[in-house]
Amino acid sequence: MSKRDHMTQMGRIVVKVGTTTLTYPNGKLNLQRIDKLCWVLADLCNRGREVLLVSSGAIAVGAESLGMSERPRDIIGKQAASSVGQALLMRIYQRFFQVYNRHVAQILLTRDVVDQPIRKENARNTIDKLLSMGIVPIINENDSIATDELEEFGDNDTLSAYVAVLSDSELLVILSDVDGMYDADPRTNPAATIYHEVHDIAPKMMNEAGGSGSALGTGGMATKLSAVCVTRGHGIDTVIASGEDPAVLLRLLEGEIVGTLFTVK
Repeated sequence: MSKRDHMTQMGRIVVKVGTTTLTYPNGKLNLQRIDKLCWVLADLCNRGREVLLVSSGAIAVGAESLGMSERPRDIIGKQAASSVGQALLMRIYQRFFQVYNRHVAQILLTRDVVDQPIRKENARNTIDKLLSMGIVPIINENDSIATDELEEFGDNDTLSAYVAVLSDSELLVILSDVDGMYDADPRTNPAATIYHEVHDIAPKMMNEAGGSGSALGTGGMATKLSAVCVTRGHGIDTVIASGEDPAVLLRLLEGEIVGTLFTVK
């Protein structure tokens, strides 16, 4: 059985969505896409999957709600915007998921949770209980008190990898503003070729990975490859795919070749 075919049998999945997936270029929320994302995740739950959502967007939502002309650059400004935006973002998720008869739970993590055995076990027990009850955990870094990128995990790509490890998930799917890993930036090089399946991350790939492609987000392909390195070290496959149409998750988990699959072996 191929790795793609094996996805049809995977039970516990972490899905990460970035700010650029959740918002329009002007920084306002793309409610239609969020609605479809919630529908897809609820449908996966109905099929018997266990789904965890790692969601960016709190700072962007907070900045837009507070009337800021751009995403704050200083740590305190980010913390303030995140404090406002996290509550708004969770309320939006809650409303959409309720339409599809799903409850959600908010989990805010800091790095010590994955570094300290007792906290790690407590977090794992909470996640396991929520999933056993059919609840979708929505996870973000606790930006209002973190200070690194806020800087504890560095970005939500890395956070999602640690969540996959913490929750003993079988697959991490990172939904991005690009549809996979290319041998060059497809936004500037029309001849760029996508990698559909990667079995080993060569130094050449790290060099090919650039920075963030959006003023709204903090990640780029380099942070996604860093996340892949974390999951690979724990036997978890990772897919990078476009978040433009959240239904890509359904196609992916039916074995279709979409995005870039980073296999363990």
